[in-house]
Amino acid sequence: MNPPKDLRAHLAALDTLGDLKRVRREVSWDLEAAAITRLSYERTAPAPFFENVSGAEPGFRLMGAPASLSSVPGKPLARVALSLGLPPDLTAAQLVDTLAATRDLPAVPPRLVSRDGAPCKQNILLGQDATLDRFPVPRVHEQDGGRYLNTWGIIVARTPDGSWTNWSIARIMMIDGKRMTGLVIPPQHIGLIWQEWVKIGKPMPYALVQGGDPAIPFVGGIPLPDGVDEAGFIGALHGEAVEVVKCELSDLAVPASAEVVIEGHLSVERSAIEGPFGEFAGYVPDEASRQPVYTVECITHRDAPIWPIVAEGRPVDEFHTVTGVGIAADVLHDLRAAGLPITTAWSPLRAASHWLVLTVPASWRELLPDTDSQEFVHRIGEVMAAGTRTGRLHARVFVLDDDIDPADDTDLTWALATRIHPTDRAETWNGPIHPLMNCYHHHERATMTGPVVLHDGLQPAPGQGRAPHSSFAEAYPAHIRQLVLDHWDEDGSVQSTALAHIRW
Repeated sequence: MNPPKDLRAHLAALDTLGDLKRVRREVSWDLEAAAITRLSYERTAPAPFFENVSGAEPGFRLMGAPASLSSVPGKPLARVALSLGLPPDLTAAQLVDTLAATRDLPAVPPRLVSRDGAPCKQNILLGQDATLDRFPVPRVHEQDGGRYLNTWGIIVARTPDGSWTNWSIARIMMIDGKRMTGLVIPPQHIGLIWQEWVKIGKPMPYALVQGGDPAIPFVGGIPLPDGVDEAGFIGALHGEAVEVVKCELSDLAVPASAEVVIEGHLSVERSAIEGPFGEFAGYVPDEASRQPVYTVECITHRDAPIWPIVAEGRPVDEFHTVTGVGIAADVLHDLRAAGLPITTAWSPLRAASHWLVLTVPASWRELLPDTDSQEFVHRIGEVMAAGTRTGRLHARVFVLDDDIDPADDTDLTWALATRIHPTDRAETWNGPIHPLMNCYHHHERATMTGPVVLHDGLQPAPGQGRAPHSSFAEAYPAHIRQLVLDHWDEDGSVQSTALAHIRW
């Protein structure tokens, strides 16, 4: 299928699928739009599209939940898949496989287009006209430190030597109409590039992009290797170049189809207080930190621009469907590259990106002769601890046979309850951890050091003590299953008629 070229094409695709809710009444940017978005996550409702936003210029709009779980029955990952230009009925394993495989494709660099043909240049605001006060910048949670304008946009930044252009997501809070601040933390890529500018003592040119090809924020939220340009990855994924246009104030290039582009410089000093903000673990911490300041020097935007919102919090929202899935794909790629037989990797969405599940084929013993499950899991741990950048971004890793679908919560809960020993068959690897993982102690998060535990949930080999499932698929012969299926609807209608005469 043809990938959507901009956020508006994505909205149209969701509308066609029945996964978009048009909110035409007046809605405030101050908590109300985010509250509707948050409830849409928790009820797995269509993505809300706010067409009448109070406190903003007429025609300026908001869109919530752009890449969360879909409300369409039988297609839970439709919104995610459509963001990447993939079929809406894609399975979890197919999604992860596609992202992992794209890592090995040659990059397709972006294609520069003229300003005249770039939708994001329809309106150019400079000087005092370039103010955030024109826009419906949302307040997302009541406890947040301010209005958060970047929850689903990318920061475009480049190293001083021009060798690496990075598109990444990091939260950004509005200070006033001309200033912003946000998390700039190594080893996140925005932090690494900012440090290079700090070394030479110069403010970093940046561009903050809202909207555009929906694959752009998605790929901006997944962990690509250091030095890899997201634009080239998206081009490889789509099989065609992303169209970009030069900024007004710097040599940076931004997606031509963007809804809004903010340009300026990021300060060398950490002089602003950022936070708190409700995060992906599902809690609003009370921490704030000193961060650099983004100056707002130019804003370009489309007519009637659309500003996307992610009301991050308890699962499932875009952090879990994007970052969790992206990390799973990265780990899967690196484990396979190390020669380990892995069927799939999945970060269970309702575990708030704190867990990772790996499944392996029944043939793993033939593929790794003279290796028992303890040694197999240890080899997985070695690669995840040292050979992959993302292997330590989940607190617990479960290794299961691939008779389990890790994206099926019922399947997974049963497997974890019945195959994971309470204390044995677990290996602890101490080292770097994600500082925003809520399960760790405060001092572990502060030092970014703690344990990651790998659980061996592999069963004995078939015919050597492995018990079959007591399920419809395995506990009955084929002819009985077929007989039951052939009469299923008939049996249901007869039963309902009979029960109508029974008094309970």
